[in-house]
Amino acid sequence: MITEPVVRHDFRLVPAALTLWLGALLGMLGAWWLALACGVAAVLVSVVLLIRLRPGRSRWWTGAAALLVAGLLLAGPLGLRLSRAEHDPLRGLAQRGTEVTLHVLVTERPKPVRSAGYADQQAGPRSVVIAAEVLHAEHGAQPVVSSGRVALLAPFAPWSEVIPGQEITASGELAPPRDADLTVAAIYVRGPPAAATEAPWWQRAAESLREALRQACAVLPEEQAGLVPGLVVGDTSGLSERLDREFTDAGLTHLMAVSGSNVAIVCGAVLLLLRLLRAGPRLSAALSGLALAGFVVLAGAEPSVLRAGVMGGIALLALALGRERSVVPALAAATCVLVAWDPAMAVSFGFALSVIATAGLVLLAPRWAEALQRRRVPPGFAEGLAVPAAAFVVTAPVVAGMAGQLSLVSVAANVLAAPVVAPATVFGVLATVVATAWPAGGEMVVRLAGPEAGWLIVVARRASEVPGAVLAWPSGWWGGFLALVVAVAVVLALRRRRLRVLLALVLAGVLLVVLPGRVIAPGWPPPGWAVVACDVGQGDSLVLATGEPGRAVVVDAGPEPGPADRCLDRLGVERVPLVVLSHLHADHIGGLDSVFEGRSVGAIAVGPGRQPDWAWRQAGRIAARHGVPLLELDLGRRLEWPALDLEVLGPRYVPEGEDDDGTQINNGSVVLRAHTAAGGVLLTGDVELAAQADLVAAGTDLHAEILKVPHHGSRFSLPQFLAAVSARLALVSVGLGNRYGHPNRTTLDTLTADGALVARTDTDGDTAVIPDQTGPALVRRGK
Repeated sequence: MITEPVVRHDFRLVPAALTLWLGALLGMLGAWWLALACGVAAVLVSVVLLIRLRPGRSRWWTGAAALLVAGLLLAGPLGLRLSRAEHDPLRGLAQRGTEVTLHVLVTERPKPVRSAGYADQQAGPRSVVIAAEVLHAEHGAQPVVSSGRVALLAPFAPWSEVIPGQEITASGELAPPRDADLTVAAIYVRGPPAAATEAPWWQRAAESLREALRQACAVLPEEQAGLVPGLVVGDTSGLSERLDREFTDAGLTHLMAVSGSNVAIVCGAVLLLLRLLRAGPRLSAALSGLALAGFVVLAGAEPSVLRAGVMGGIALLALALGRERSVVPALAAATCVLVAWDPAMAVSFGFALSVIATAGLVLLAPRWAEALQRRRVPPGFAEGLAVPAAAFVVTAPVVAGMAGQLSLVSVAANVLAAPVVAPATVFGVLATVVATAWPAGGEMVVRLAGPEAGWLIVVARRASEVPGAVLAWPSGWWGGFLALVVAVAVVLALRRRRLRVLLALVLAGVLLVVLPGRVIAPGWPPPGWAVVACDVGQGDSLVLATGEPGRAVVVDAGPEPGPADRCLDRLGVERVPLVVLSHLHADHIGGLDSVFEGRSVGAIAVGPGRQPDWAWRQAGRIAARHGVPLLELDLGRRLEWPALDLEVLGPRYVPEGEDDDGTQINNGSVVLRAHTAAGGVLLTGDVELAAQADLVAAGTDLHAEILKVPHHGSRFSLPQFLAAVSARLALVSVGLGNRYGHPNRTTLDTLTADGALVARTDTDGDTAVIPDQTGPALVRRGK
C-alpha cells in the first residue's frame, strides 16, 4: 500500500500575523494605546528571541524577525493611525449631532438597506450605506481638519448609482459610528449627491459589466435573476429578502459574498483551459494573473474584494503549483500585509471568515479526507464531505458571533450546493463578458447558469424549512468565544474513541427527545382546526378551513414572502379557492406571491379601496402572472363552502384619496363574518375608530365567538365595538418587538375585561381555533 507523505506546514510567520491582528483588534475595540502596548511587547519578545536564536542555525530566527517587524508596525505607523482616527474632530461633532458639509471620496459600492413593508410603505431598499474617505469638511463656514472614514446613510434612489472613485459633496447630520473600526462618524444625508466627479475608467468599466450581467439575467425567473449576480460578483441588490433569509438559515450566505472560492473558481477555470491547451507554466501564471485582476475589477476592487483576491489567489497558486507547504506562510504574510494596509480588517467578520476558512481548508480538510479514505470512503466523496465540514467547524464561532445563530444544516446544504457553484460562477462570468458586446449572446450564456441557481434556491429553501435548522446563539464576541469552545470540544471528542461514543450517545439522546417532539409527532396542525392565525411577523394572515381536505381560504398574506407559505405548508393546504386582501397595505399583501408556491389558487378578492397605487398595481400584476381573476367584494356578498360561509359586512363607507398616516386605507378594510365549525369569526382587517363606529351605528350584528383584533391590537379600538362583538377568543396578529407599540395594553385589558381569552402570534406563534364541546378552543403552536 502506497501512502502519500504527510505535508509539514511552515508556521514561522503565524506569530507575526496573529500579533498584528490582535494588536489592531485591541486598538479598535478598546483604545489606540492597546495596539501600542501590544507592539512594544512584541518587540521585546522578538529581541529576546533574536538574541537567543542564531541565524542559519534555527529555522525560527526568521519568525522572530517577522515578529519584530510586526511589533514595530504596531508601535509606529499603525498605532499612530489608530490614534488619529480615535481623536478625529468629526467624532466630537458626531456626539453632538452637528450639521456638516463633507467632500468625500467614495471607496465602496452603495449597500442597500432593506426594510419590511408596512402600511403604505413598500418593502424593499429605501436607503443605502456608502463608505467614503473625507477630503474636506465644513461646519457652518468653518473648515474641519479631518481625513477619517465616514459612512453615508443616504436615500436609495439618488444615491444607488454612485460608483467608487467618485468625489461627492454631501450635507447632513452627523451621528456616532456603529462599528468599532476606523469609521469616525456616520452622516444622515439629505438630498441627492452634489458636485459629483467622474469615476476612474476602470470603475466605470466594472459598473457597465455588472449592469450588462443584470440585464442579461432578466431572462431568468425572478429569484434566479437576483441570485446569479450575487454568486458571480457579490451584487445582491436584486435578491429578495426571503431568499436572503433562507440562504442565511441554510448556511449558504457565503456563496453570495465575493470570497476566495470565487477567485479560485475563476482562476481554476482559466488554468484548466490553459492546461488543455498545453500552455507553459509561465504563460499560465501570467494569464491566470490577468484573470484574477480582471475579476477583482469586475467585483468592484473594494477592500473586501481585494481581501478575497489575496486570500483566494495565494491558496490557488500554492496548491496548483504543488507547494502545499507554502500555503500557511503565504496566508500569514497576506494577513500581515492586509492588516498593515488597512487595520480595519482586524474587526471585519468577512476578513476573519476568509482567513479562518482558508486555514481550515488547508490544515483540517486534507487530514479529514484522508481519515475518511482510510475508512473506505471513495476519494471524491471524502473530499466532498471533508471540505464543507472543515469550513463549518472553523467558521462556526465567527458566524455565531456575527449572526446570533448557528445553522445546523449548513454542512449538508453545502455538500448539496457544492457541485453547482463552480459552473454557475463560470457561466455567470462568461455571460458578463459576452453581454457587454453582445447582449443576446449574454442572455444565451446566462441561461446555462439558471438551472444551477434554481438548484441552490431549492437547497436553501428546503434546508431552511427543516425543523430546528437554526439554533439561536448569543451574539457578539462572547457568543463567538462560546461557539469556539464548543467546536474545539467536539473536535477533541472526535479524536478519542471513548469520547466519540459519549458524543454519539448524547446526540442519540437529543434525537430521541427533540426529534419526536419537533418532527415525528409535532402535534400540528391540530385535528379539526377551523381557523389559524399565522405567525407572519408584523402583519396579518389568517387561514379558514373549508371542510375539504387540503383546501382553505386565506385572508391576507403578511408583510413578506415566506412566512405565509410556510404556515400553509404546515397546515397541509394545497388548494386556495380564494385569497382575500382586506386592504392594500404592505403588511397584508407583501407575501401574496408566496401563497401561490406549490398550490393552486382560484381568485384574489379585494375591497373597494385602490390605495396605495403601487400596491394595487402589484396585486394586479400577481393576478395576471398566475392567471387568476381579481375580484371585488361588495357589501352584503356571501360566499359558501362545505364548512365555511363568508359574509361581507364592511366597509360601510369608503373614504376617497389617500391620507398621510394611512388611517383612511385602514378604515377601508374589508370586514368579514365567517361561520366555521368552531363558531362565528369576525375578520376586521385594520379598521380603526371611524369604521368601527360606522359598523356599530349601522346596527350590524357584530357578535362572534372569535375576533381577529383590528390593526394588530392598536389603541384605535372602540370599547363599544369590542363589546358588541363580545368574543370568547381574541386573535392578535402582531410581530415580536415591533416599534409601533402593538398590541396596546389598554386594548388588551378591554378585551380581557369583556371575557375574551387573548392569543398573540408574537408570543404564541401560529394559533389555531378548534371546535370543542363547550365552544371554540385555542391551540398554540409556540415559537
